[in-house]
Amino acid sequence: MSRHQFVHELESTADHIADASRADLQVLLRRAALLLRNVGGISLDPRTDDVLTDLAAEMGTAKPDLVETIVG
Repeated sequence: MSRHQFVHELESTADHIADASRADLQVLLRRAALLLRNVGGISLDPRTDDVLTDLAAEMGTAKPDLVETIVG
């Protein structure tokens, strides 16, 4: 199952939470935990990385927090 399909399944289950069994929720949560645990860092072009580093410094925030704000 692709990550996109899994995200769709999570969203669908969240929309119909009353219909989900405890076992189904456990499976979804365990799969989500595995995905989150195995997520690596984002690989950026060095020029983009430099710009983000400079911008984060200007804003007085950590680069990961800045990237999360941009992506989220």
